Amino acid sequence: MPIEPLRVQVISISDTRTEDDDLSGAKLVELLAEFGAEVHDKVIVSDEPEEISRALFAHSDRDDVDLIVTTGGTGISPRDNTPEATRAVIDREAPGVAEAMRRETSKNTPFAMLSRGVCGSRGRVLIVNLPGSPKAVAECLEVIKPVLRHAVDQVRGNAKHN
Repeated sequence: MPIEPLRVQVISISDTRTEDDDLSGAKLVELLAEFGAEVHDKVIVSDEPEEISRALFAHSDRDDVDLIVTTGGTGISPRDNTPEATRAVIDREAPGVAEAMRRETSKNTPFAMLSRGVCGSRGRVLIVNLPGSPKAVAECLEVIKPVLRHAVDQVRGNAKHN
């Protein structure tokens, strides 16, 4: 039986980006498609915590989404609210995923340790926060690709334990 593609919603978080200059969101869509994921949509929301949470709630309630990947708002500046908004939405945190991204990408740049992105699940949807640069998106996605399918299967209650 063929494996169904991951059904993904991409959310770019920025006060300043538009569809024309959302390079990290565009890179994320491109890389997910190369990975074999089915990207349903990409939206841009502001850095307001309530707007981020509202988008996460709305998209995690959809039946056609397995995975939400955000890009942006994970740093330590005052307007970086993605981790807090995500924590307000998720039921269960998966700290090892975020820790692995920080650990592995810190080998490329020490600035990776400033990322506060989180990962977790809400209902039957996995939510992953990525930083807001195209380079960081590519590096972080490369780190987590080997576990994405299994993580989504676990969240959906479909994983087999060996």
